[in-house]
Amino acid sequence: MDLTTITNPSFIKELDKDQLLDLAQDIRHFLIENLSVTGGHIGPNLGVVELTIALHRAFDSPTDKILWDVGHQSYVHKILTGRAGQFETLRKYKGLSGFPKMAESIHDVWETGHSSTSLSAAMGMAVARDIKHEKSYVVPVIGDGALTGGMALEALNHIGHEKTNITVILNDNEMSIAPNVGALHSILGKLRTDGKYNNVKDEMEYILRKIPAVGGRLATAAERVKDSLKYLVVNGVFFEELGFTYLGPINGHDFTELERSLQYAKKMEGPVLLHVITKKGKGYSPAELDKIGTWHGTGPYKIETGDFVKSPTKGPAWSALVSETVRKLAAKDKRIVAITPAMPVGSKLESFAAEFPERFFDVGIAEQHATTMAAGLAAAGMKPFLAIYSTFLQRSYDQMLHDITRQKLNVFIGIDRAGLVGADGETHHGVFDIAFLRHMPNLVIMMPKDENEGQHMVKTAVSYDKGPIAMRFPRGNGYGVPMDEELHTIQIGTWEVLKEGEDATILTFGTTIPMAFAAAEQLKQQGKHVSIVNARFIKPLDTDLLDELFKQGKPIITIEEAVLAGGFGSAILEYAEEVNHTSTIIERIGIPDEFIEHGNVEDLLLEIHMTPEHVAEITLAAIEQAASERETV
Repeated sequence: MDLTTITNPSFIKELDKDQLLDLAQDIRHFLIENLSVTGGHIGPNLGVVELTIALHRAFDSPTDKILWDVGHQSYVHKILTGRAGQFETLRKYKGLSGFPKMAESIHDVWETGHSSTSLSAAMGMAVARDIKHEKSYVVPVIGDGALTGGMALEALNHIGHEKTNITVILNDNEMSIAPNVGALHSILGKLRTDGKYNNVKDEMEYILRKIPAVGGRLATAAERVKDSLKYLVVNGVFFEELGFTYLGPINGHDFTELERSLQYAKKMEGPVLLHVITKKGKGYSPAELDKIGTWHGTGPYKIETGDFVKSPTKGPAWSALVSETVRKLAAKDKRIVAITPAMPVGSKLESFAAEFPERFFDVGIAEQHATTMAAGLAAAGMKPFLAIYSTFLQRSYDQMLHDITRQKLNVFIGIDRAGLVGADGETHHGVFDIAFLRHMPNLVIMMPKDENEGQHMVKTAVSYDKGPIAMRFPRGNGYGVPMDEELHTIQIGTWEVLKEGEDATILTFGTTIPMAFAAAEQLKQQGKHVSIVNARFIKPLDTDLLDELFKQGKPIITIEEAVLAGGFGSAILEYAEEVNHTSTIIERIGIPDEFIEHGNVEDLLLEIHMTPEHVAEITLAAIEQAASERETV
C-alpha cells in the first residue's frame, strides 16, 4: 500500500485480517527505510504498529481522544492520520515533529515530550466530556516506563477513586529508554506471566449464564467468587485495587486478540486498564535485540547492517567526558554516588555502574525522587552526582529549591543537554534552567568553554563543600582541545579574559564563545576591537571583573544560549542596578520569550538572530551609541 495516499484512519475499519497484516508490514518497512535517513525513535514505533492500527480501528479519532505518552511512539499514528508524505522532513527544521503536535493534525489531541502526563490529561478530558454530556472515549496510551513517574501514579489513584470512564492502554515492552527498574516493573512482570484471570472469569460467566432460569442470578451471585479468583490466579492485583478493571495481559502484535480486548473494554463502565505486551523494535533485528536502549532513538543508520552513520567529531561526547571524570574521581573518593532518572545510556554512566554497582542508582522515570534522594545522600555525608537532562530537571524545581538549595546540601548536579538540542525540539531544549535555578540561594551554576575546562569543573564540583553546585554542558561533542593530565579546581565565581579589546566587551560562556570570536573577527575588519570574557560562573558573578568593566565604561554585550527572561544577561543588569551603575550600555542576546521548535541548531539560531553577524551588528551599534553619548557630554 502507498502509505502517502492515506488521509485519515477511517479506512482501517473496512480491512480484513490479511489486509491488516499487510498494512502492518508496509508501515514497518516504511519506518525502517525512512528513519535510516532521518533518524528518530525507531524502537518504540516498531513496537506499536499493530496496537496503533487496532486503536484506530476500535475508536473514532479525533472524536475519541487518543493520547500518546511519551509521544515518541506516535509515528505510526502520524502515518495513519495522513502524514506519511512528510516523513522525509521528520525532526527537521520546519518539518514534521517527532512528537504529537496539535498544529500538525486534529488527531493530535495532546502534546507530549516528557513522560507520565497522559493520564492526568486524560482525566481532564474525560471530566470535560462528562460535564458537557458528550459521548466519546478517552484513551491514553502509556508505557510501563512512564508508569513509574509519580504523576502517573497520582492520576491512576484519582481516576480509580472517581470511577471515571477512561480506557488506559498500558504498552508494556519492558523498557522505557534503558531497561525499566523498580517494584512496579516487577508487578507488571508477574502480570505478564500469570495473566490468565480474565480468561477464566469470562468462561465461568459464560457457563453460568447458560443455565436456564437461574443462570443470570447465579452469575450475579458469583461475582464475589469470580473477583476473589484473581487472588488465586493473578499474583499482582495492583490496578484492580486502585479501582480499575484490569484486562490482560494480551499479545500486542495479534490483531484478533487486540480487537476482542478493545471491544470488551469499550463496553465496560468505569476505568479500564488494558495491559498490552509488545516487543520494542519488532520487525528489525538490530532494534529487537537491543537490551540497553541504543535503538530507542537514533541518528541515520545502514539498514542492512544496523551500523549507525556517525558524523565526524573532534572531541569526546560531553556526557562521556563528565561521567568518566566523575568515575575517575570516584575511584579515590568513596563518598561519590551517581544517580540518574532512567538515563544511564544517555548520560554515559555505564562504566561508572559497572565499576561501582553499589554506588550507582537508576531510579527510573522519577526526576523528583532522584533529586530528593540526592539530597538525602548528601545529608548523610555522601557526595551525590545527579546526572539529569536540563529539560527533565524542570520537573524537579521544588526538590531543587526545598530539599537541596534550602538545606545547602553538597549535591553535584550535572545538567546535560543544556542549550538548544535540535531535532527533539521545544519539549527538550535545555534553555530554561538558568532562569529557574539562578534565583535559588546557595547554588553555584557554571558552564565550561571546552572539554578541558569541563573536566576541571567536574573536579571543582566534587571538591566543593559549601553547598550545591551545578554544571551545565551541551549535547554533542567537544572541540578536540588538548586535555590536561592533572585535574585542578577553579576558583568559584571567577571569569577568564580570553581576548582584549578597547571598544566593547562580550560576556558569554559555553557554546556561544565561538560565536563571540567569529563576531569579533567581523568587527576587527571594521576597525573595532572587542574583549571576550569567558563568564564561566553564571552564579556567582565575577563582581570584581564587572566592577572594573563598569569603570572602563565600554559597552557590554551578553550572549547566552538560554532564555533572556531571568537569565545571565538579566543578572548583569541586576548587578548594575544593585551598585547604582547606569552609564554603561548593556545589550543582551539570547533566546526570546517564545518556544523554539525542532530543527538543526544552526537553523534555529539563525531564526532567532543568534549569529556572529547579529552579534557584530548589535555590538557595533552599541559602540557607536557610546561614542555618540561621549560627544554630547
